[in-house]
Amino acid sequence: MPGRGVTASALVLGAPISFWGGVDPGSGRIADVRHPEHGESIAGRVLFLPGTIGSSSASAVLLELVHNGNAPAALVLDEPDAILLLGLVVAREMGLEAPLALRLPQPRHHAFAGRIVRISEDGRLENAGG
Repeated sequence: MPGRGVTASALVLGAPISFWGGVDPGSGRIADVRHPEHGESIAGRVLFLPGTIGSSSASAVLLELVHNGNAPAALVLDEPDAILLLGLVVAREMGLEAPLALRLPQPRHHAFAGRIVRISEDGRLENAGG
């Protein structure tokens, strides 16, 4: 899903996440105490998702994150997730600046862990340093 290019810190998740109950839309922090990245903030970061867990509520939580200014700068998905991406589509229809989203197979995610990542408007992904 295209969008404005970004440069931000990468957060590579070690496990799939449920946005409903797993992410606090008020703070942008991972709230699920069982998740390996519990307590980490996704706000303003390039979020690498190995997958999502749960229901259709993920789009509403992502929309709330965008509305609150706590959304990731970009989503990098192992596989397209229509429910999650619906939240981005609705945010844009509401005139909000939504993160861009792109697909990258999970085995390549770890090359970006702990790095500053640049994603161009056309979806090119690269390490920018850090």
